[in-house]
Amino acid sequence: MTRPVVLLAEKLSPATVEVLGDGVDVRSVDGTDRPALLAAVAEADALLIRSATTVDQEVFDAAPRLKVVARAGVGLDNVDVPAATAAGVMVINAPTSNIISAAELAIALILASLRNIGRADASMKAGKWERSALSGVELHGKTVGIVGFGRIGQLVAERLRPFGVHLLAYDPYVNHARAAELGARVVDLPELMAQSDIVTVHMPKTPETTGLISAEQFAQAKPGLHVINAARGGLIDETALYEALTTGRIAGAALDVYTSEPPSASETASKLLSLPNVTLTPHLGASTAEAQEKAGIAVAQSVRLALAGELVPDAVNVAGGAIHSEVRPGIALADRLGQVFTQLAERSPEHFEVIVHGEIASRDLSAVKLSALRGLFRDTAEQVSYVNAPLLATERGISVELTADEISDRFRNLIRLRGVFRDGSTLTVAGTLTGVEQAHKLVEIDGYPFDIALSDHLLVMRYHDGPGMIGRYGAALGAEDINIAGMQVCSRGGEDPVALTVLNLDHSIPEETARSVGHLVGAISAHAIDVTY
Repeated sequence: MTRPVVLLAEKLSPATVEVLGDGVDVRSVDGTDRPALLAAVAEADALLIRSATTVDQEVFDAAPRLKVVARAGVGLDNVDVPAATAAGVMVINAPTSNIISAAELAIALILASLRNIGRADASMKAGKWERSALSGVELHGKTVGIVGFGRIGQLVAERLRPFGVHLLAYDPYVNHARAAELGARVVDLPELMAQSDIVTVHMPKTPETTGLISAEQFAQAKPGLHVINAARGGLIDETALYEALTTGRIAGAALDVYTSEPPSASETASKLLSLPNVTLTPHLGASTAEAQEKAGIAVAQSVRLALAGELVPDAVNVAGGAIHSEVRPGIALADRLGQVFTQLAERSPEHFEVIVHGEIASRDLSAVKLSALRGLFRDTAEQVSYVNAPLLATERGISVELTADEISDRFRNLIRLRGVFRDGSTLTVAGTLTGVEQAHKLVEIDGYPFDIALSDHLLVMRYHDGPGMIGRYGAALGAEDINIAGMQVCSRGGEDPVALTVLNLDHSIPEETARSVGHLVGAISAHAIDVTY
């Protein structure tokens, strides 16, 4: 039997190759040599890379046997994930391999910024002795604000406590109990900026977090503030940072990441290179021997699973593995329901339950639970996979439960997601699969029964029912040239009936449009929802 070919496009550790085992044919190529890569990948079943190899449509076109691309690291900027998905190629990374290295670098940058270590080193090597000019401040007794209290933010908090600091934490999805355990007080961003002597950023980069620290936040800051970013470039507005540093609005900054890398490639970022009160490193967060070793070993283990046809927990684009044929269609449905849940809730639940009714309830449903979690976090995390979705739930203090019940009254199989929030309120959404094509149907929201297509673009509104309501929002959407492809209204009776309506739209609409349409009928809530898979 022919052994699968695993192509190493960059240098990986001997331990990584050892994990791949004797059951594969390991070959090597220089991933930066484009013609050589395209020739070698033609026979590859798996491709292992780091950051220097670009894997795009051209590579997938040249690789008819390719089943998996594995990035021995966290970022996937050099992999065209949509093209991989279209080609049926699984994409794997190592999302937790560098968290300790990144946390340790953040601590190093805090100390370097407070004690002028970079400037002192350069001064000494220039033959100078500038003790008085390079006087710094102690970390002890200072207030450190941690923006983003996920895995890395919590590791930073653990490492800062022995320094005798006061900890503040800002994160919309923070686990309050975990923050308290680490001695951090949860506050909003304005309070964190106003009280902190040091602010260190550990958020994922999403449309919502890009430019999170900007001129408005710097205007709220202490004059002695030091800002640290070892997370993602773009979380701090570099123009606003430059202005704050040069005007004395804040005291210093230390950066490992930039909007454009290297920073000299951007006029805005390059101006930071000339400032004496800025400490800069060239994106070294994951650049330790240990992080690189862990990343290589992790993806090698996943490649073995993928080539064996097993479920790969850290696949970022497809649900692979040994999933029962009757369960497999529900994987995408669970993901899409998770997205609907999050966009309706606009906050994290404290308890999240995945309930499966029907014939598939007797099967292994772990992949359904993972997929529902993946959908739950799609809009709130930069990168979500089957391996980090449970970790995201844990760090946000969300308890997760899977319930299976072979009895299903209305449908052959039903997937219901139920969340309980901190204030005791709940939200449920449910869906099913129908027809030969196993089309996705939305069949329940908060106890309101529906039977409507779970399309890519929805408008969901809750309002006090009455005559003429449908005409009002139908006309409003028409005026905006928005076509309603389908709709269903469910109303609960009584003296003041409350209706819930779901509209299938031909294309996405802004949240402002949803609110303005909802305003016409005095909507209790109105949500523009976009789902994908």
